[in-house]
Amino acid sequence: MAKKPERFKRTYTQGRLEGIEVWVDKETGVNYLFTYSGYAGGLTVLLNKDGSPVVTSTAEMDAE
Repeated sequence: MAKKPERFKRTYTQGRLEGIEVWVDKETGVNYLFTYSGYAGGLTVLLNKDGSPVVTSTAEMDAE
């Protein structure tokens, strides 16, 4: 059985036991902020100043 490609890509990480990460949905380009501390964590859409979601273009994702 062929392995399905990963949908999300981690583009930024900071910290070890407590930290933050930025994940990008490869299909939509929407960025998500994940924060964690020990066994607890939370995920939310990363927003611009105007309140719209941060979107990474496919060209930017291919360049990385």
